[in-house]
Amino acid sequence: MNGRPVGILGTGKYVPDRVLTNEQLEQMVETNDEWITSRTGIKERRIASDAQASSDLAYEAAVQAMAAANVTAEDLDLIVVATITPDMAFPSTACILQEKLGAKQAAAFDLSAACSGFIYGLANASSLIASGLYRNALVVGAECLSKITDYTDRNTCILFGDGAGAVVIGEVPEGRGFRSFELGADGSGGELLRVSGGGSRNPVSQHTIDEKLHYIYMAGRDVFKFAVRIMGSAAEEALRKAGLGKEDIDLLVPHQANIRIIQSALERLDLPEDKCVVNVNKYGNVSAASIPIALAEAVEEGRVQEGDVLVLVGFGGGLTWGASALVW
Repeated sequence: MNGRPVGILGTGKYVPDRVLTNEQLEQMVETNDEWITSRTGIKERRIASDAQASSDLAYEAAVQAMAAANVTAEDLDLIVVATITPDMAFPSTACILQEKLGAKQAAAFDLSAACSGFIYGLANASSLIASGLYRNALVVGAECLSKITDYTDRNTCILFGDGAGAVVIGEVPEGRGFRSFELGADGSGGELLRVSGGGSRNPVSQHTIDEKLHYIYMAGRDVFKFAVRIMGSAAEEALRKAGLGKEDIDLLVPHQANIRIIQSALERLDLPEDKCVVNVNKYGNVSAASIPIALAEAVEEGRVQEGDVLVLVGFGGGLTWGASALVW
C-alpha cells in the first residue's frame, strides 16, 4: 500500500447480556440443537434488549478500543460504522456514535456492505490516513440483527445475533500494518440475501409489514456455495497483493457465518485450526461485527503477537466480499 504505514492501534468488543441458546430456539420454531450445531456450528447467540440500538453496542466496543489504543475522543479524526441495522435511516449511526463519544473533531459516516462491511470500512479509513488527510480513525462493525430476524423462520432465525467490534487505526512503524486489501461485489446475487422492505423501492406500508419484507431473507444454499468459493479466493488474492504466501499466515480471522464455510477456507489455505479464530459457536453470525469481535477476542487471549501476519476475510449480502493482509 502507498503512503504512510497504517495499522490497528487498539481493539474492543461488546455483546449484549442476553443469551439465546439452541434449546430455547427449540421452543420457538421447529428445530433442534443437533441440527443447528451440525450444520452451522452455532450453540448460542447474543440478543440486544428492547432499549438497545446499534449505536449503544458500538459505543461500548469503541470505548474499549480507544482505551487499548490510548487515544481520547478528541484524538479521533474519523468515525466509520459498518452496519445493516442502523439506529435509523438517518442521521447515520456514526454521527450518533460521535455524539455519544464526544468526538467533536471527527468526520463520521456509515457504510453498508453487509457482513463484508468491516473490511470495507478498514480499507476506506486506512486509505484516508495513508493519504495524510486524517491521523486516527475509529472503525466499528455494529449490528442488532435480532431486530430484523423473523423468529418464525427456522432457516434464518437460528443464524443471527447482536454485537459490536471496534478498532482504532493510525500510523504505525514501517513494515507494520495493512499490506493489502481485496474488495469485491457481485450485484447479480443481490436477491439472494436481503431485507427488501423499508427503502424507496418498497416503502413501509401495511403490505410490506404483512409480507414480512422488513425481515432478513436468505437463499441459504446459494449463499453457502458462494461463500465457500469466495472466502478462500479473497484471502489468497489479499496475500498475493501483499507479496505473501499461505505459509506466512499466523492467524486467520474469518467472518463467523458457518463453521463449514470456515473449515473450507482452512482447507484451501492449508491452515490448521489453531491458526484460525472461531467463535461462531458463541455468537452466531453478527454480520459486520463478526470479524472485529473475533479479532478483539484473539487479542484478549494473547493469540496475536507483534510481527504476526493476519488475514481478515469475509463475505456478505450484495453480494460482497473483502479481505486484508496485515502485519501486527
